[in-house]
Amino acid sequence: MKRFCYWIICLLCCFSTLQAEEWYEKRQYLTYSPRYFGANAFPFPELMGGKLPAHWEVEVRGEYHTMPGDQTKDLFARIYIPIAGGKAGVTVSGVIQEWYKTSEAVRDERHAVDVKSPIPCFGDVIVNCYYQVLRNAKWADILVSANIKTASGGRLCDARYTDAASYWFDANFGRNLWQSGDQKASIRLDALLGFYCWMTNQEDNRQNDAFCYGVGISGTWRSFFLKCDWSGFRGYQKNGDRPMLFRAKLEYEIKKNIISFRYRHGLQDFQYDTYSLAYIRCF
Repeated sequence: MKRFCYWIICLLCCFSTLQAEEWYEKRQYLTYSPRYFGANAFPFPELMGGKLPAHWEVEVRGEYHTMPGDQTKDLFARIYIPIAGGKAGVTVSGVIQEWYKTSEAVRDERHAVDVKSPIPCFGDVIVNCYYQVLRNAKWADILVSANIKTASGGRLCDARYTDAASYWFDANFGRNLWQSGDQKASIRLDALLGFYCWMTNQEDNRQNDAFCYGVGISGTWRSFFLKCDWSGFRGYQKNGDRPMLFRAKLEYEIKKNIISFRYRHGLQDFQYDTYSLAYIRCF
């Protein structure tokens, strides 16, 4: 009986190893672009309005992403640390855990293995470094950033995270179009322009280069903040690497506590609609 159990265990181990090797050989069929990966695989640059916060921020956010054939939920966390009196800053963020379920059609289109993860799925760690270049109410506020996404995300076999690094550099511009005399209400225009790069699985094209862009308008009234923007990036391989987004954000702040609701709609090469609710604590 012991010998029989031993051989059964050996056969199961060999079968699992063969399955893993078989998928590993098929990884070349994955398409490293936003069109064929999960909702959190390719982070989009944020429009900062051209200026940095002067205080610490800690955020916890719940997100729900939906598209035909893919329903995804995740828990996201972020911390922002100001440096040199607000002239610079660092953000560390990432998806703490992701839950997803896809249809068989989406699984096959992405060349994935499973429709849902049999083990916990964790996201990539993202580090953003900002520097305030100019603060001028008459002309414009300008900041630049250097950003990196690590290869710490899981479930490459399900095309959820790329298991490869990416980075981008951008410049944020912002200027008030109007502000009330008591400074309790304002309308602001901001824009973003930069360079975006990510590693791929192609032997002849090890990375995809893109330029990123964005333009938005925001308004404040007392403790309320509303912002809408259009943004994206444009790769050169034309394999689903030119995603565009419409984003809207509504926030309410009371005594350094912020409740934030966000909506995100994919316009091209990104098919998800995203709804999120966050709590942000400022220090």
